[in-house]
Amino acid sequence: MQGRLGRRRSKGSWIWLGVLAMLLTVMPMPTLAQSAPDLSAAKAPVVLDGRELFAIGNSGNFTAEERADIINTALLAEVESGKPVDLTVAQDNNSITLRSQSTDRALMTVTQGDVLPGLSAYSQALVWQQDLEMAIRRARLERSPRYVNEALLFAAGVLLAAIAGHFGLRLFARIANRQVTRLLGHPASPLHPWEQTIKLFIQLALLGFQTGLWVAVGVYVTDLFPHLRSGRYKIFDLLNAPVVSLGDTYYSALQLLLLLGFTVGLWFAVRALTRLFKAYVLARTGADSAMQEVIAVLTQYILMFLGLIVLLQIWGLDVGSLAILASVLGVGIGFGLQNIANNFISGLIITLERPIQVGDFVKVGELVGVVDRIGARSTEIRTLDQVTIIVPNSRFLESEVINWNHGNPVSRIKLPLGVAYGSEIERVQAALLEAAKEHPDVLVSPTPQVWFKGFGDSALNFELLVWIGEPKKQDRIKSDLYYRIEVNLRRYGVEVPFPQRDLNVRSPNLEAFLGRWLQDHAPAPEPQLYYPDGATRDRPSTPISPDPQLILPERSPLAVGAHGPFPCGFSLEDVDLTELVAAMQGEHGVEVRDRRYLFHVYPDCFVGSEAVEWLLQALRCSRDEALEVGQRLMDEGFIYHVLDEHPFRDGYFFYTFQKPSQAS
Repeated sequence: MQGRLGRRRSKGSWIWLGVLAMLLTVMPMPTLAQSAPDLSAAKAPVVLDGRELFAIGNSGNFTAEERADIINTALLAEVESGKPVDLTVAQDNNSITLRSQSTDRALMTVTQGDVLPGLSAYSQALVWQQDLEMAIRRARLERSPRYVNEALLFAAGVLLAAIAGHFGLRLFARIANRQVTRLLGHPASPLHPWEQTIKLFIQLALLGFQTGLWVAVGVYVTDLFPHLRSGRYKIFDLLNAPVVSLGDTYYSALQLLLLLGFTVGLWFAVRALTRLFKAYVLARTGADSAMQEVIAVLTQYILMFLGLIVLLQIWGLDVGSLAILASVLGVGIGFGLQNIANNFISGLIITLERPIQVGDFVKVGELVGVVDRIGARSTEIRTLDQVTIIVPNSRFLESEVINWNHGNPVSRIKLPLGVAYGSEIERVQAALLEAAKEHPDVLVSPTPQVWFKGFGDSALNFELLVWIGEPKKQDRIKSDLYYRIEVNLRRYGVEVPFPQRDLNVRSPNLEAFLGRWLQDHAPAPEPQLYYPDGATRDRPSTPISPDPQLILPERSPLAVGAHGPFPCGFSLEDVDLTELVAAMQGEHGVEVRDRRYLFHVYPDCFVGSEAVEWLLQALRCSRDEALEVGQRLMDEGFIYHVLDEHPFRDGYFFYTFQKPSQAS
């Protein structure tokens, strides 16, 4: 299961890397960095319907962008006028102007700042006159109904071809995957380890080709219609506008997105290289998995750091200028980020020294549980209540940690016990050792021991010492042992005392005072009935009936059977299940009533955990034996799960004495 999840995560990483690579390949890319703009030599393009015609410069109090906006507005108005295209070049007072004779509108003025090297202002105006006439005629043609209809047909055909190409590429990739499975799927093939890698590359190529296909279709379709082409141009012009300046270099939003994309792509590439290094190099060194993971993580961080430096250098950033950022980061670590840095360093130390590992049963402060995951900043501990708690790594180095699995998982647990004064200590020792030796989770070697701890106020204090191999089960083992000890003490006739206190009062006049008080407050004698024969008889008193007890009689088949393997003195084969079910349904049996869970009501059912507690008291057995009895009741058809989905469990599960179909 973990292998499949790992392959899925790896596949997802390669897919995202393919998306980034294809987007960065097909996306129109400007220059990586733009120098600081020179206002005296700034140029702005003249655009009509998303097509750049030529660039103009500053003139007088007007900047190049302001002049370009005025000219673009005039050209759009000339296109929408619908009058014949007739542009002339007029020269007046050392200024050259392009005018429209049809609308008598001045379109633009040619200045010396607009002229290309080697041309005069008049010659430049003649060249631009031809360019503007061609652009206006093309714009009017693209707005004609005939052209729009033909463009719609072309766009529909291109979309249908793109859909066919999309599914054709998918079919080709499926066939290629089948061929790879046929050739490399057998474990005996020498290239079998490369099967998943080749399939990932096929998926990457498929995703890249499909993305490139749809990007090309989008560019072609938007280029057919002038309004869509203008919108596309405005979007890219907005993305190419400088938004961030570092020194003398300006960066646009698109360039920052590309830098972010290359950084993410570098991260995925480094992860892929690290996995290959771990799978084909570290796996053959014979080092354990934890050390391999440490080396792989360090290699990944080093490669990522070096790759970022190279990427920033290629992008045009001076890495030396980042020294200020590094110093600010150092101050931040010294103050606000101190705890975070402490946890990261602690995580690295834990990974190298390995005082705890995944699967260890540990105690940190008041937290007791199993280590589920060790991360760079924190560690996840799953408690015995199945609750996951995230603990900062620094706590494992700054405070005392009990690790029962460190080195050797065998550990000793202590069970204190007090018995009444006058008990035979040989019987006490035999009862405790018998309970320990019969438990399956208690180790035979080292052998269990019983220590006499001393004389208490009202009891003789003993301590049972046993060794176990699974520390995380110590609470359950203690509970089972106490159950067995209680049964054995009853069988051996050893009494567990309750605390007693004696009050001794010394007063010479107290005895006389109590005598006078009792004489004054003595009750009047009860009247007696006199009979003719002279005999007197006391009034009969009504006997008090004791409450029924839950515990079964000692000679009941439910409590005592043949000599079986269980410490409570019975075997499952000797239990009369019919009598047991009758007792469970009786007055002092399990509580049977309607139960509600979420939005459903289950009638006439009882809870599995309550049934287990009832069996513990009725049969005087351990919890495992009670679960075994409950499962046998289900196998014999005496009890059923309300949904017929679960076996007999010690939890909040509903069971009934009727079949689910009958109960409903």
